[in-house]
Amino acid sequence: MLFYYQAVKGSGEQVNDSLEAGSDMDAIEALQKQGLTVISVTTKQGGIKSFLSSKLSSSASSRKSFFSHVSSRDIVLLSRQIATLFEAQVSALRVFQLLASQAEKPILQETLAGVVDDIQAGESLSKSLEKYPNIFSNFYVNMVRSGEESSRLDKTFTFLADYLDRTFELTSKARNALIYPAFVVVTFFAVMVLMLTFIIPKITPILTESGAELPIFTQIVISLSSFLVDYGIFLLVFLIIGGFFVVKWARTSSGSMAVDYFKISLPVVGDLYRKIYVSRLADNLHAMLSSGISTVRSLEITASVMENLTYKNILLEAAEAVKNGSPLSASLSGHPHALPNILIQMIQVGEETGELSSILERLSRFYQREVNTAIDTMVSLIEPIMIVSLAVGVGGLLAAILMPIYNVANTV
Repeated sequence: MLFYYQAVKGSGEQVNDSLEAGSDMDAIEALQKQGLTVISVTTKQGGIKSFLSSKLSSSASSRKSFFSHVSSRDIVLLSRQIATLFEAQVSALRVFQLLASQAEKPILQETLAGVVDDIQAGESLSKSLEKYPNIFSNFYVNMVRSGEESSRLDKTFTFLADYLDRTFELTSKARNALIYPAFVVVTFFAVMVLMLTFIIPKITPILTESGAELPIFTQIVISLSSFLVDYGIFLLVFLIIGGFFVVKWARTSSGSMAVDYFKISLPVVGDLYRKIYVSRLADNLHAMLSSGISTVRSLEITASVMENLTYKNILLEAAEAVKNGSPLSASLSGHPHALPNILIQMIQVGEETGELSSILERLSRFYQREVNTAIDTMVSLIEPIMIVSLAVGVGGLLAAILMPIYNVANTV
């Protein structure tokens, strides 16, 4: 089969040609053996089927989405593709033209096309990306601006891809770790409610008509069942209305602050949240400072990408303190509930030795390992605990009903 391809040589020269191969993957492999960076392979001349390099060929084959939302994973892949093309000495204009032509999501295609128009009009890449804050964060734009100033855009986009990949993996792992216990808890309450509203009411007449004295736990179960049967609908309406107002309150500034503080104050989950936020804080500051961005601006940018208002306010306060001449370590101190003492001490050591960026990188890696360990431990403990809790809850409920029936049967 004849395949048409676009590729880039190591010298930066673009090649448009064709070759015979059994499949598109065979064609890509043959081109890569020739030392070419593959941009596209198609059976029709002028068509686009993009494969940006051997290390992207597997990850870039994401499924086509029916939604316009641009996920974190999309930005990771986009950054990796941009970095690969920049490393191949492809011009910025050509990079975004290629990516716009092969983007699967309409919103991403429109955004990249807009970037192409801006570059053609003479605008800088960072200035163009800044127009799309819903896709490119303040952190992302400032890193690109730093890369432009240092003429190291290829390394900047490689770093961004690595950084976003780490952040995405960390967040996904934490979120997935909480899905299973949430599912078990919902299942537990659903089973209990079904038993109390459908099964217990049918058994209750047998117990009450027997005349036997019922254990206190059985009486509690019967009373709870009667309450749910008689007033369950009102309780459901109350919970829905209450939930609506709680969600509305949580979206206010005071409510968001309270919810975010509550997250990091929980006994077990709070410790996990704190480690995630501290890891992200250290990683962001390391990225900013190592790119030559000022400490004050680095704190402000890091605050803008933090998802927890407690940490955001701490960083903004620290930025004001640094403006007034306070060292970074002193500016971040005084918040033991959010920032561990070891973090402050290590930052102080970094300031004294002039290795602050390096220290922050080590802290970030340390807390990433801590998060991974905490998640693995939590998952290994939650599963048996949840199963035992479910068994005890359902078993206790059945025992409260079946034991009196057994006693009645023995007295007959």
